[in-house]
Amino acid sequence: MGYREIYARYRQQIQAGVLKSGDRVPAIRVLASELRVARKTVEAAYEILIGEGYFVSQGAKGTRVNPALTPVNKEEPAWQPEESDLPLRIEQRESKGEMRLGIPSLDAFPLKKWLLISGKAARSLRPDEMLIPPVMGYTPLREAIASYLNISRGLDCQPEQIFITSGYRANLRLILAVLAQAGDKVLFEDPGYFFGQQLLKWIAPNLHYVPVDRDGIDVDHLLRYHADARFAVVTPTHQSPLAVTLSLPRKHQLLAWAQENESWIIEDDYDGEFHYTRKVIPALKSLDTHDRVIYTGTFSKTIMPAMRIGYLVMPKATLARFRELGEILENGLPLLPQKILAQFLSEGHFYRHIKKMRILYQQRRRMMLDALQACFPDLFEYQLTDGGMHIVAFLRRGIQDVALAEVWQRHQLRVLPLSGWYMQTQKRYGLVIGYTNIRSYEQALALLQGVEEETRRAMAR
Repeated sequence: MGYREIYARYRQQIQAGVLKSGDRVPAIRVLASELRVARKTVEAAYEILIGEGYFVSQGAKGTRVNPALTPVNKEEPAWQPEESDLPLRIEQRESKGEMRLGIPSLDAFPLKKWLLISGKAARSLRPDEMLIPPVMGYTPLREAIASYLNISRGLDCQPEQIFITSGYRANLRLILAVLAQAGDKVLFEDPGYFFGQQLLKWIAPNLHYVPVDRDGIDVDHLLRYHADARFAVVTPTHQSPLAVTLSLPRKHQLLAWAQENESWIIEDDYDGEFHYTRKVIPALKSLDTHDRVIYTGTFSKTIMPAMRIGYLVMPKATLARFRELGEILENGLPLLPQKILAQFLSEGHFYRHIKKMRILYQQRRRMMLDALQACFPDLFEYQLTDGGMHIVAFLRRGIQDVALAEVWQRHQLRVLPLSGWYMQTQKRYGLVIGYTNIRSYEQALALLQGVEEETRRAMAR
């Protein structure tokens, strides 16, 4: 028996409610003797369980199941309590309000130019374009995206490597459908993008989580406990939601792991264009000399969420496989939006818009931070990163971020509790706050003053 089997057995027993919060587990020496394995094997399993928050070590008092763990209802699947966040996420996405996450600055979008291009594209529609659209995507759009990625994100890809999809979740589904086999281990960041987590629970049964710190995903943890993984889904430029950047040494570590193990890295570059304090960071894919990174992106953060167009860059060795299964699994997107987007890119409007947004978002982040500091000088602390589209306001004390988010939500402030982004038991607490549509310091201050009194009452409970 290896350490992975010991780890999996304990995790399953805890999640099933067989082992309860505070229960003592056998000493390493005793369990090693019972299982007839080396002590280091048990030590490795216990270290993972402690690192992920399932166990706590109490020195001479032994090791116990973490007393802070929430008891599991045996009549429900272990993941059911986490699903309770889904209504809040849907409400945040679909309801009107301020401080929403992932919504670009719609007031600064060049709408007149977009409408002009849209009219031209509609009037230029030819009879031969009324047939079934190409499954891989409209050729001029694939060419425009490849050109943009090569210039702005440091890639070296050809148009034939671009596969046009309907967005982030379509990217994940297609990649795993084409390249994954039953039982393949998939790694996801913790904390990580909520809807990505939920999707992978359904389509990747062997799903595991790797913690994130100030330098991005902890690659040492990955190498120590999950080196056998087949896929790692990462947000290296601005991690979701902490917005930290994966350090260069860890980038090289991650790439070396993928090359040595013939594994795949799925790079989600969801807001990599928005970097403020220095030059834009090249994508992880730009360092990929062995073609083990599958680069993905969308236009929902850079143009508009209603533009349900995403794309992925297929590794050259996988082109035939993607073409074959793509024809079976995909229908192809409507042609007209692709034509409009292709022209918006090829005429240079997209580049100019992104450049303008970098300056604007940096200003709006400063406005929001100043307003937060004015209203709540002792409540939050911040670890400012070099970019992104939201602020993470960490609670200095307490863990009431869910209750706090509910207060703000009642006032139409569409923030989310940071703890809800975590899947394991070691969590941080705070609010994830969007700022891209805050137009002035005065606006931000007025919004925060509207929740100031209730916020202090919620924190005092």
